[in-house]
Amino acid sequence: MKSSRLVALLITLVLACSMSPSVTSVQAKAVDKQDSDCLSPQMVKLKSDMQKVWIDHTIWTRSYIVSAISNRPDQKDVLDRLMQNQQDIGNVIKPYYGEAAGNKLADLLREHIQIAAKIVAAAKAGKQADVKKLEADWHRNADDIAKFLSLANPNWQFKELQDMLYTHLQLITEIVLDCLKGDWKADIAATDKNEIHMIHLADILTEGIVKQFPDKF
Repeated sequence: MKSSRLVALLITLVLACSMSPSVTSVQAKAVDKQDSDCLSPQMVKLKSDMQKVWIDHTIWTRSYIVSAISNRPDQKDVLDRLMQNQQDIGNVIKPYYGEAAGNKLADLLREHIQIAAKIVAAAKAGKQADVKKLEADWHRNADDIAKFLSLANPNWQFKELQDMLYTHLQLITEIVLDCLKGDWKADIAATDKNEIHMIHLADILTEGIVKQFPDKF
């Protein structure tokens, strides 16, 4: 009886020893994968900063549209805050591309807002011919932004950025038209879509920077 128990114990020990390396290997791989999936503090900060400035972009753009259409007395102050947001976006990329590049992006984005403000005014006045001309300028500006960014980082593809910016313009247009019609539910829905869309753009930009400058993360 004791002999059979001893044999069973020996078999158990042999099986345990033979399985240990395999189990250890699997555990090690799991740990390695977990480590590779972790975000560094620098990466977390960039992701957070990038998302914030683009969320601010959607918030203050919509705030300006409402203010301008409603003739609110805060219209100029809101526009000033919106313009500051464009510089905030440019400032986020300065640690990677330099002062001049950050300011250039801010200039292109300020033009984006200036054209948008003119579109709001023309749409409010019912000047459809002016709206169409301004929309052409708006898309040309979007092309300039996409081109500037795609030349700065090979991970940012021109067509992808162009599509993202064109969708942004379409959603802003929907917000303007919904506000003019007083369709507030549609305005809110378009604003929500725009925010989610711009968070996605922010993440594309963050991922591109991390890939281009891995030593900084």
